[in-house]
Order: sequence, then C-alpha cells, then structure tokens
Amino acid sequence: MPIAILSALAEEQDGLVHLLENAQQARHAGRIFWTGKLHGKEVICALSGIGKVAAATTAVALIERFGAKAIVFTGVAGGLGDTVHVGHVVVARQYVQHDMDASPLFPCFEVPGYGRAVFDCDATLSNALLQSVQACVQQQAGEWAAELGLGAPQVHEGLIVSGDRFVSGSEEAEQLRQGLEQADLAPLAVEMEGAAIAQVCADYDLPFAAMRSISDKADDAAHVDFPLFVQSIASRYAQAVIEDLCKRL
Repeated sequence: MPIAILSALAEEQDGLVHLLENAQQARHAGRIFWTGKLHGKEVICALSGIGKVAAATTAVALIERFGAKAIVFTGVAGGLGDTVHVGHVVVARQYVQHDMDASPLFPCFEVPGYGRAVFDCDATLSNALLQSVQACVQQQAGEWAAELGLGAPQVHEGLIVSGDRFVSGSEEAEQLRQGLEQADLAPLAVEMEGAAIAQVCADYDLPFAAMRSISDKADDAAHVDFPLFVQSIASRYAQAVIEDLCKRL
C-alpha cells in the first residue's frame, strides 16, 4: 500500500528522500515526486505547496497518478490553544477551513455540498502517528528544543484549522480563535494546507493523518527565527517520526 508523505517545506523532505531505497524522481503537474521504499514500505514523497489549492492539487496527483492509498502530512503551524507553545507538536484529529464562509446560504465554516465543517482524520493512522510522535518526544525532541532554549516539548491532539492567509498578529489570532469558539470549535493550531487535503481524502475515501510542530504562537513574533526552527526542529521531527511510523505500519 503506497503511503504518501506530504511536507510543507523542502527541508523536511530532504532527509526522508535521502533515506529512500531505490529512489526515483518523477515530475508531474509542475511538481517533483520521489518514490522508493522506507523500512520496507512503499513511499511517495512530495511537497504540498503553500495554500489550500496547491495542497489539494498535490494530493489529487498523489492519488490519481501515483496510486497513494494513504496520506500523512508533516509541517509547522502557529499555536492557537492556550496550552500549545513553541516546540510542541499537534497531531490532528479534525480539520476545519477557517476562511470558509458561504453565509447566509450556509453556516459559517460549513463546506457547501458536504453539510459539515469538520473533516475527521483517520483514527487508525492518526493513532499510529501519535505513537510515533510520542516516541520522538520522549527520546530525542527534548534535546532539539534545548538547543533553541525552548521548554520540554509536549504532544497535543485535536482540531487544526487551515486557511489561505498567514496568521501573524496577536489580534488576528485572537479574533480567529473567538470566531471558531463561537461555533463550538476549539482550535489548537493554524496553518494553510491540511484541511484541503482532509477534504480530498474524504472524497477519495483515503486515510489521512497529520502532525504539525509549533513554530510560533500565530502572533506578532511569528516570523522570528523561523528558518532556524525549521532546520533545528521541524526537519528532525519529520524524519524521525516518519521513519518510526513506517516501522509501525
């Protein structure tokens, strides 16, 4: 069963691609895809692109062109939950598009034609991903966090929201959170791709799971030391967690 590994950033994919056995590169739809084996599992690696449309296009290509039977996403996000801090990791259980608003025809956040706003991640695949993340946090991630002067990492699971804008101000982040909470949604993190992939996987009835390492609090300091965080923490999480996941599946 080919497993697709989607990442938001090239730094996260480099380490994984170098680990692939019999790695082969293919170009399709303006993107580069790598196929090979990782710990005996057929794997397809690709970059999602930034934003929901790019992510959806990549997900469809993985399914239609390369025969992916499950998709796992690794990336970074801004923390929205009160207990979610820089260096923590969120494993998604649900996704919502925070910029979907077809009101008054449909309730805010509801995706027209689906009768719902929330798209669930696959429970079995997400549980396996959660175990891999927890193992990484217990064994290695504390040292990575210490290198940047961060506290001990923690693992969260729950709702992640996606939208086609980079949330980088305290006021904007608070307004976003309040709007979602008014709809009885409790977001832990915000990013720009995952909800689109969750919808594509729902259309194709494919398992989807995602993890996001928290690079900022989606506030006025959201741009600080981002490249350093990606290199020192996010890229390491991607490699260690996906390796462990492939061993578990």
